Amino acid sequence: MTADVASGGGADVAAEAACHDLLVRLAGRLPDEVLWRMRDWLAADGRAALGAMLPRELLRHRVGLTDDEQDLLLAAVGGWGASRRTLDAVLPLVVPEESTAVFGPADDVDQAALSVLAVVRGHPGCVELRQAWRHSDGRGPGSGQGQQRVVLVLGADRPWTLTGTLQRVLRAHGDRTPCVEVLPPHGEPPSYHGAAIIVSVSVWRSVSMAAPASS
Repeated sequence: MTADVASGGGADVAAEAACHDLLVRLAGRLPDEVLWRMRDWLAADGRAALGAMLPRELLRHRVGLTDDEQDLLLAAVGGWGASRRTLDAVLPLVVPEESTAVFGPADDVDQAALSVLAVVRGHPGCVELRQAWRHSDGRGPGSGQGQQRVVLVLGADRPWTLTGTLQRVLRAHGDRTPCVEVLPPHGEPPSYHGAAIIVSVSVWRSVSMAAPASS
């Protein structure tokens, strides 16, 4: 899955897009409190912090990367001061891990969801907003925290910027470790996101997506 790259950003935008793509793939593999902070740094041009910390967090939590994910890591933080020795130490992964996260529908469109909707509707490229609850099973990232809202946005220009904005909105509503997943509108999502999408509730769809295709 490759994030859409807005035109005019050059190498910096390509690196940010690669970093966003990798951080999407790391949902459910890195703890929520680590992942939201990494995404916040990306949205706020915190490239030096990401270059230093992302490889270290992968090592600390023993998260392996596939060959494609290793390429994304290098494209993202290789030019942001990441140590080559640390990058080379990240564990290899032969095939993507299957997510064990358990999700349920989030039927209640509360004030937090409405605040998210107000941002998403005004952001270029967005086609749908969905939400689900992730249930704690006592294992893995976020275990022991009960239910966690997961916001899913399909389509967005500069998705890392939208992710950062929505995280700040949710934190203002009391979510300490917001889980915001901004995905391409097409293509096969990672297993974590696929499981969330299946049971999620659609909060909003763009007119173009909702309209039937013309014959």
